[in-house]
Amino acid sequence: MPEVEFPVEVVRGMPVVAVPEEIDITIAGSLRAALLTAAARGHGTFVVDMSRTRFCDSSGLHALVAAHKRAQAEGGEVLLVIPHAAVLRVFALTAMDRVIPNFASLPEALAQAHAVRAGVISGRPGGAWPAGRVSRRDAGGDVPASHAGPR
Repeated sequence: MPEVEFPVEVVRGMPVVAVPEEIDITIAGSLRAALLTAAARGHGTFVVDMSRTRFCDSSGLHALVAAHKRAQAEGGEVLLVIPHAAVLRVFALTAMDRVIPNFASLPEALAQAHAVRAGVISGRPGGAWPAGRVSRRDAGGDVPASHAGPR
């Protein structure tokens, strides 16, 4: 299978990785490489735009979590754009929506990325999210209660 490329575009001074409709094991290696490239361009802080993404399996989730941990270790942050409930549900069921900051739109994520880079968000090195933060979606965001899965 041919290697999939993920363009890393700089938007308002912040690296943004746009990912395709499906993130699965067949493209996980290419995703990891793109996330490393974005981290290098953004001094550890960057945005992953999942606006087109409708499916993300465990290998995609693993690549994103690894990038998040690496960014935090370097004083940066990975911020996700996840507007679609089906994809956000995967993150909610695995509790990764509470680990990796996620936003409904690219402008929201970019605003947060700039705040992180500037050190406005305090808690951990590099201005990363404080431990135990509540996802903005849990605090009255746009995700329906039925989205969170069985209780």
